[in-house]
Amino acid sequence: MPAVPKKKTSHSKQGRRRTNLKLKLATLVPCPHCHQLRPDHHVCPTCGYYNGREVIDVGVKDRKRLERDQRNQQGR
Repeated sequence: MPAVPKKKTSHSKQGRRRTNLKLKLATLVPCPHCHQLRPDHHVCPTCGYYNGREVIDVGVKDRKRLERDQRNQQGR
């Protein structure tokens, strides 16, 4: 048999227990490269830089989209 509480938990006790269940705001810091807000300790989604060097190439999707559009224009 599982453990069963001996007494009912009061509303105040229940509330005090739940005070730490709240959501916290995300910490946003300005990117040193492009000065846009980004999550702390994450790669900047705007420029792709982290810790002073480019980690991801964020222009890849734009270039692929332009190439696809140009191919579609030529095929018409």
